[in-house]
Amino acid sequence: MFIDTTKIFVKSGDGGNGAISFRREKYVPLGGPDGGDGGNGGDVILLADPNMTTLLDFTYKRKYKAERGVNGSGAKCYGKNGEDLIIKVPMGTVIRDVDTNKIMVDLSHVGDKFIIARGGKGGKGNAKFATPTRQAPDFAEPGMPGEERYINLELKLLADVGLVGFPNVGKSTLLSVVSKARPKIANYHFTTLSPNLGVVAINGMQSFVMADIPGIIEGAAEGVGLGLQFLRHIERTRILIHIVDISGLEGRDPFEDFLKINEELKKYSVKLWDRPQIIAANKSDMLTDDENFEEFQRKVREFGYDKVFKISAATNQGVEELMKEAGRLLTTIPVTDIEISEEERFVPEEKKFTYSIRKDGDTYFVEGSFVDRLLDSVNVNDPNELRYFHKVLKNKGVLDELKSMGIKDGDFVNLNDFEFEFLI
Repeated sequence: MFIDTTKIFVKSGDGGNGAISFRREKYVPLGGPDGGDGGNGGDVILLADPNMTTLLDFTYKRKYKAERGVNGSGAKCYGKNGEDLIIKVPMGTVIRDVDTNKIMVDLSHVGDKFIIARGGKGGKGNAKFATPTRQAPDFAEPGMPGEERYINLELKLLADVGLVGFPNVGKSTLLSVVSKARPKIANYHFTTLSPNLGVVAINGMQSFVMADIPGIIEGAAEGVGLGLQFLRHIERTRILIHIVDISGLEGRDPFEDFLKINEELKKYSVKLWDRPQIIAANKSDMLTDDENFEEFQRKVREFGYDKVFKISAATNQGVEELMKEAGRLLTTIPVTDIEISEEERFVPEEKKFTYSIRKDGDTYFVEGSFVDRLLDSVNVNDPNELRYFHKVLKNKGVLDELKSMGIKDGDFVNLNDFEFEFLI
């Protein structure tokens, strides 16, 4: 089964907690604090694997969590860092943040790596809080939480040449003739339900990868039929071979089909529409009048496309010349990575412990990640830790901001569930 898009949840490991410990030995009466730091949480890392071809594995497992850091311990023993979690994805996978729908990374080369969620930092043990005036701190830092997010994985096939055209014009037949690919072939629309890849080898020329994309119909750029589902797979191609049924046996006008397909490409992506195209007039063995091909060729050239080949994939007529032209054209077009505009690129928010203050009556409410972090690290019921608590509020500038807001003696300050009376 070919799966080319999926959503998963990733969470890096939380940092281990710092330890509260004191050295106690018979002949060392002033051992002091010796709590070690907690270990860092493991990262979640995406790795491009050339041996994977679909995202099928992610339909069975959708949640991925890295290992948390080990808590610190006594004797200044640091906790072990959590193991990184490496998730393998196919080459050509584009990662989007679900909340913003912006692109985080494009993993298009062998061995490309990206840290999708960084592990939390381990908390400091009480040994790190010892000072000349606070020689026995009985508090430590908790570990930082790891990052977590939902991400979309979108597979965009890595092919040099993309075959486009209406259903049943012979794309799969051409791919089977010029490569060892064996796509399903039948005489009805939408025989091809998923992209097929084949390697085309030409004597004296470098081989290239060609993709057979399910047929595009009118309205594909808006989601009609199968077109929108698979148009992404020709975004990376360097050239397009546009196949039309020149025989007209199904009552279709090949030039009208040519215009409609280009209109759908343009609606989906102007860059895709502007890509070099080679026109292949297929099923010429069933053509009853050569004037039909000459008329089609004239119209297409007036439209700005001068590379038009008369072929029959079923009988191999003109196929070798078509593939040689594709190979020659590829040598003039460099391989480039997918372009990500500034509007599309995901920019992670800088991690900061922030707070905000609001007043309600005689009570000032201090809220935010800074408050959560501070209250997690101290026991406000212990006098020594309470002094440290007030020192942090002063150093952070919270007390000065409260004064600037007009706080008076006797007013209350509330931090989550902890409340105290303010004294200047």
